[in-house]
Amino acid sequence: MSVRFCGLELAHELINGSGTFDAIAARRAFGEELETGFPFAAYVSKTITLAPREGNPPPRLWEAPAGLVNSIGLPNKGLDAYLEQDLPALAALTRAAGLRAEESDDGRVPHMVPLITNVMGSTAEEFSRLVEACDVREEIAAVELNVSCPNVKTGLDIGADPRMLGEVVRDVRERTGKPLIVKLTPNTADVAACAQAAEQGGADAVSLINSLRATALAPLGTARPHRPWLGGGTGGLSGPAVRTVALAQVAAVAEQVAIPVVGMGGVQSAAHARDLLDVGATLVAIGTESFRDPRAGARIAGELRTNAAG
Repeated sequence: MSVRFCGLELAHELINGSGTFDAIAARRAFGEELETGFPFAAYVSKTITLAPREGNPPPRLWEAPAGLVNSIGLPNKGLDAYLEQDLPALAALTRAAGLRAEESDDGRVPHMVPLITNVMGSTAEEFSRLVEACDVREEIAAVELNVSCPNVKTGLDIGADPRMLGEVVRDVRERTGKPLIVKLTPNTADVAACAQAAEQGGADAVSLINSLRATALAPLGTARPHRPWLGGGTGGLSGPAVRTVALAQVAAVAEQVAIPVVGMGGVQSAAHARDLLDVGATLVAIGTESFRDPRAGARIAGELRTNAAG
C-alpha cells in the first residue's frame, strides 16, 4: 500500500489538508496515542506567512447544510517563529510517529512521516523569501504554495490567473530543490489551465480543491439580522457539500497535467477517497472530516487497505 509522491515514500495515500489538523494541539490532547496512530502518511502544516497574522475577527465559523463555512483568516506566528518554535515540535512529532509505525504489529509498512510546509505570499518576492527559508531546513521535506491570496498590485487571486501563477511558480522554482506543490484555488474560470501553468512553471505536484468562496447571513433574533455573520464578511465552504465539485475539478486537472495531483474536498470514507483516486489523484487529503473524527485519515487508509486486500 506504500506510494511514491514527488520522490517521497509514503505509507499510504492519505494526508491532511493544510490548516485542518493542528498536530501540536493534538499531541497535547491525545499524548502518545497520536504517535502510535498518526492518521496521515505525510503532514502538511497550516499556512505560514512572512509576518504574524491574528486572523479574522469572530465569528469565524458557520455550519451550513452538509458543510462548514470558515473565515479563520490564516492566523499564524509568522515565518521566524514557525521555524524557531513550531517546526522543531512538528519534526519531533512526525519523526516519533514514523518510529512508532515501525514498531507496530498491525501490518503497516514502516515509513517516516514527511513534513510539508504550506506558505502564502501576496507577491512573488514574498513567496521567494518564504521558500528560501524553508529550503535550508532539513526537517522540511516539501513546500506547498497557497496561491489563493490576492496579489497586492492587481487584487486578483494569484492562483486564479494562469499567467500570474506561472510567473510566481517559475520564480519560486529557482529558490528550492525540494518538491514544490501548488495548492490551486477552485474560484477560477479554468482550474485546469491554472494547473497547467503551475506545471509549466516547474511545480512537482498540484493539490485541490481549496474551499469555495461563500458567505452566511445572521439569522433573525440576532443583533444584526440579514447582515454578514462571519467576522471576515465572507469565508470558504468545505465538507461534503463540495465533494462533487472536487471530483469534477480533480478529474479535469488530472487529464491535463503529467505531475501528481493531491485531491481533496468532502472526503469522509474510503469510497470517497477511491473516487478521487479513480479520476487521477495520487494522494487524497482529509480536511473538514478531521474536525468530526481526528482519526479519519487512519480510518480511511485502513478501509482502503482492507478493500484492496479483499
